[in-house]
Amino acid sequence: MTPDGVTFAVWSRERQQRIEDVLARVLPGDNAPAARLAAAMRYSTLGGGKRVRPLLVYAASELTDADPARADARGAAVELMHAYSLIHDDLPCMDDDALRRGKPTCHVAFGVATALLAGDALQSLAFAVLAAAGGDDGCRLLADAAGYAGMAGGQQLDLDATGAALDADSLAQLHTMKTGALIRAAVQLGARCGRALALDETRALDRYATAAGLAFQIVDDVLDVEGSDASLGKTAGKDAAQGKATFVTLLGLAPAKARVQALRAEARAALAGFGRSADRLAELADWIVLRTS
Repeated sequence: MTPDGVTFAVWSRERQQRIEDVLARVLPGDNAPAARLAAAMRYSTLGGGKRVRPLLVYAASELTDADPARADARGAAVELMHAYSLIHDDLPCMDDDALRRGKPTCHVAFGVATALLAGDALQSLAFAVLAAAGGDDGCRLLADAAGYAGMAGGQQLDLDATGAALDADSLAQLHTMKTGALIRAAVQLGARCGRALALDETRALDRYATAAGLAFQIVDDVLDVEGSDASLGKTAGKDAAQGKATFVTLLGLAPAKARVQALRAEARAALAGFGRSADRLAELADWIVLRTS
């Protein structure tokens, strides 16, 4: 519990509902001209997901004493970008998955062509939401996280790695781009909502986000082995079936779990200089590591 007396469970539920409301406002409604496309965008974004990235935005904004309203657009932008990436990741030409967040994937529900357009539209909407917020909108930061040096490049490395032998360092690089880039962007976007940070503080937050992002992926690898379709809301065992290298296949289950705990400690250590103002970020690192879905 932080000095404000609000537990992490209460804080996270409140922020999850807050970002749900923001997303519902910025997404096209039922009366949009391209109604099927609007429905696919809403289907893939609303009513599901852990909202890890918006929570990181809100937590980082609190560290810099920002008004939560300033974090709304940034949290929405990163979640819209994340939703786009999931739609495209599930397409037949990528991972070809049929289940996401406990329901049929976008291309199963709406067809491949509409799913492709929904992902494209969500990505452009993310930038539109940031630009409309004004000030330090972070569009370049988000673009870098989504592009060839971030998610898109990481996805290509993931495709190239299918059936190939990777070492742990190469796999870490892949996921630092594919998963970690948007997590790092979320933290930096949130931090920019408030007081200006010194260079050493910015670097500390990046160390935190890098460790938390890699921990998130390794936990996913563990859950892919230990979880079920019902608990995960997506197809369990998919990585092994596709011949993808994971931290579990490279290191073994117990060492992979030990790596997660080391990354958790690394993330927390990066926050040491911020004192209690970083408590929410520290709690998020714990939550990322201890989650079961």
